[in-house]
Amino acid sequence: MIVLTTMAYGTVHYWALAIFAATAAGMVCLWCLDGLVLRSVRVSKNLLQLPMLGMILLGLIQLLPLRSAADNAGLPLTLSRSLSLDPYATRLVLVQVTALFIYFAATLIFIDTPRRLRTLTRTIIIFGFLLAMFGLTQSFTSDGTKVYWFRQLTQSTAFGPFINRHHFAGYMELTLALPLGLLFSGSIEAHKRPLYAFAAMLMGVALIMTNSRGGIISLGAEILFLVVIAGFGLRRESEEKPKRIRAIIIRAGLALGMVIALIVGAVAFGGADVFNRLLGTTNAADPTTGRSHYWSITLDVIKTNPILGSGLGSLGVIYTRFDTRNGMYRLEQAHNDYLQTLADGGIVGAILGLTFLILLFRWAFKRRHTDDKFRRGVATGALAGCFGVLVHSAFDFTLHTTSNALLFLILAAMATLDHRVDESGGGRRRRRRHRRQHSVDQDDTQTSAVTPIYVETPER
Repeated sequence: MIVLTTMAYGTVHYWALAIFAATAAGMVCLWCLDGLVLRSVRVSKNLLQLPMLGMILLGLIQLLPLRSAADNAGLPLTLSRSLSLDPYATRLVLVQVTALFIYFAATLIFIDTPRRLRTLTRTIIIFGFLLAMFGLTQSFTSDGTKVYWFRQLTQSTAFGPFINRHHFAGYMELTLALPLGLLFSGSIEAHKRPLYAFAAMLMGVALIMTNSRGGIISLGAEILFLVVIAGFGLRRESEEKPKRIRAIIIRAGLALGMVIALIVGAVAFGGADVFNRLLGTTNAADPTTGRSHYWSITLDVIKTNPILGSGLGSLGVIYTRFDTRNGMYRLEQAHNDYLQTLADGGIVGAILGLTFLILLFRWAFKRRHTDDKFRRGVATGALAGCFGVLVHSAFDFTLHTTSNALLFLILAAMATLDHRVDESGGGRRRRRRHRRQHSVDQDDTQTSAVTPIYVETPER
């Protein structure tokens, strides 16, 4: 699904969303079949699941008919009395979030061995490399107005399979973070490092070629984040001060070399004009290119619905009520995920989102404290990818694209997986032996047959 959701225009159309929801339902069926075969139901106690469940619950509350007829923010909504000003959009968002939650929970459960973690990591890196090649090829052979060389666009600039080039940049931020995390953590054998470095460089060049200012800023923030958190781990790796200083210098040199390679590669591929949009803007009076107006209107929406918000996905409807321009264009997203979370979910939604981020960084930093170098590199890279997209979310809405949201959650799961995925972890085989022994003990003592429910805990 990582591949399919991306190639289907990022899964933003109704037909693609329907297929995505259907596959999530199929995942639940396979999950139940796994429980029947193993005679156990496995669930995870990873606390990152709670804010997502809270967001689903918030959406369900917003669909309750609790709004009076005179309290519709000036909109002619006579058929609906739900708290959400756009109940249809809220239902659609709920289906999407539920499907994402299913894949997130499944990742926490079924990526339970070092081999599976390595397979997933390599799959993301290889696919990101191939996607970067595809995006660069398409940018050289078309003018950016066509997707897959045949679908004509009128109001956006395509890059790769994405209708919006900023969303492609956000996807590259996620994929290139894994090879960078492995490199900065020293988790790759020496003979493999040039291969991983080349893959990361090509993905970085593709990101820069999108000409997305938010993407370029996020890439710089991601590299800086890797240098800082990799430096935090040096004290554990070596107690000798000279060795720590040398390791810091090596990592700083690696970061500088990566930045230089990206700049040279971008200029070589796109010419000297590739950074024009970063250095200048089409409207000098508004360097945000209209985003300041979008944000001011979103703030008015937040003031009107401060507690529970206007409804998940309802910004496209309520925005027209506060828009002070001619209304020629209907804005679907606020171009700032943090403001839109406040607008759609109110203070409750903001608390849920903040809780998710706090838990993500807290558990990811704990998971980096392991003797398994590959596990530490994956946790470092996955967290850096999430950090890069969170920086980009202050300028855009990349996480509203299903493929980006799915990969973001998978990286969040990879960063917070428990010690089963460590090379020294117990793994799935040990649990199966425990279940067989438990069954034998029950037969010997002639106790009643009860299907055990095994709970995957975040601790060892």
